[in-house]
Amino acid sequence: MAMMPKRVRHRKEFRRTSRVNRKATKGNYVAYGDYGLQSLESAWITARQLEAGRIAAQHFSKRQGKLFIRVFPDKPVSKKPLETRMGKGKADVDYWAARVKEGTMLFEMAGVSESFARSTMVRIAMKMPVRCRFVKRRVTV
Repeated sequence: MAMMPKRVRHRKEFRRTSRVNRKATKGNYVAYGDYGLQSLESAWITARQLEAGRIAAQHFSKRQGKLFIRVFPDKPVSKKPLETRMGKGKADVDYWAARVKEGTMLFEMAGVSESFARSTMVRIAMKMPVRCRFVKRRVTV
């Protein structure tokens, strides 16, 4: 089952695409795991794409370690059916998307070796619509 909010204040939202192309100031570092997958572009990532990445990671890792998904699809995106005339109101919600800015941490992994985490993140990155890079946790002094 794809991720979606349990309840929302407003069923349909405006698109609001103007502020997407900025760098992330929150959620841009490895917080929960030891290794992470960071986006290098801004985009909307659908709930299906996140679920495909999760399944690819679970299948490859055979449930070793712990996988954290750092983004959540909370934006409803509506779409009119094909060959429909203009008017008649706004269409129903077609899918849910997560707004991802450049530098946002998408997935994190803990409890596995670096080489294993890297190969798992490569498989997740294949499913994502943005370019991604593998990052490690920074040691703070």
